[in-house]
Amino acid sequence: MRFGLKVQIFSGLITFLSVLSISQYQFLHATNKPLHTQQRIEQHQSQDSSVFYSVIDEWQKYKYSVNGKSILRPMKLPNTKVNFNANDLLFVLINTRKYFQDHSQKDPNISRNGLLLSQGVKVENVLKTLDFMISTLREDVKKNRPSRLQDPNFINTNFRVIKWNAYHPDKPEQKQLRITKYAVFTHPGSRTKTSTYNIPIYSLKDNLATDKFYTKYTKQEVLSGIYEPGGKEFGKVDTLAYLTRQGLEEALMQGTILINFTDGSKGFFNVDRNNGISYIRGVKDTLQKRYWYFRPVDQIKGYGYKIDAKISIRPGVTFAGDVLNIGLGRVVLIEYNQGKNKRLQMGVVADTGGAFLPNLHQLDYLAGIFKNQTEFKQYIGQLPEYANAYILVKK
Repeated sequence: MRFGLKVQIFSGLITFLSVLSISQYQFLHATNKPLHTQQRIEQHQSQDSSVFYSVIDEWQKYKYSVNGKSILRPMKLPNTKVNFNANDLLFVLINTRKYFQDHSQKDPNISRNGLLLSQGVKVENVLKTLDFMISTLREDVKKNRPSRLQDPNFINTNFRVIKWNAYHPDKPEQKQLRITKYAVFTHPGSRTKTSTYNIPIYSLKDNLATDKFYTKYTKQEVLSGIYEPGGKEFGKVDTLAYLTRQGLEEALMQGTILINFTDGSKGFFNVDRNNGISYIRGVKDTLQKRYWYFRPVDQIKGYGYKIDAKISIRPGVTFAGDVLNIGLGRVVLIEYNQGKNKRLQMGVVADTGGAFLPNLHQLDYLAGIFKNQTEFKQYIGQLPEYANAYILVKK
């Protein structure tokens, strides 16, 4: 009798462990999805019409999942005139479209459908949107008339309008997008080291950039003099200019700097490659370990997989954003109140930065070229800190 009871208990235990093992496997299989299932995750649609999307960071690593249809919803644009400079917007649209045409093979990141797939929007729809806007603006500019893209009725007729509700993992109550602002600052600088201008900005030499030696050093180590005469890496980089420490930090943060040299010349310089260390939100600029190497450029540059491919951009019509999860070339309208009047501002996601990978709750507006922080802050005082946001997709 006791033996039979033992057999029953043993059999029951085996059954229990088998069920538990299967349940654990199913749970782990459901929750620990590898990155290579990204496309299937994007395309999976459950019975309640929610589309789950896996958000990734700048190193292509999974961060968290979101319900795309709770973030993006079809809407109609408010009956308010849309603001933009037609020539500047056309310039950025053309350059962004050309980037897709010239670099889609070497830059697979721009072929990601991203979160917009939850609304059935693919990269091909984004390209059709850019093409239609370019042709419309060209015709309007040629005929010297107000652009039809400023008319909300024209937009509602020809475009799908998708409202973008902010998703902030740490602030679930935030629904509007945070609109930060960035700029190109003009800074005095020197071609040679002086007592005032003693902080160098460097460029990687073409013949040495591939060995990744520069990824071994933090910003603090670079500034300690490793590339200067007597330093252990002397000769591996070129010195482009010398700035103040404030000038360097603003150049690193903004991505582009316009230097007025003491010899009377001037030039734009844009970030090229970084040391592979992530930007940490909330950490003081001087304590950030991320460091960028620069290259001389002919104008303000935005997104690009390498310095020679970067998109030429202009202020007032350019947003920096999450190009991996929202996507490059997405046309965005922000809606906010200016005094008693409602305002709609149009721009293109044609730039990015470390603070935007990932980031589904913020855009950075390229405000302009400024002499100093005081001038910059006076200008952006009229701009919103938060705004409603809409993404346009050609019907």
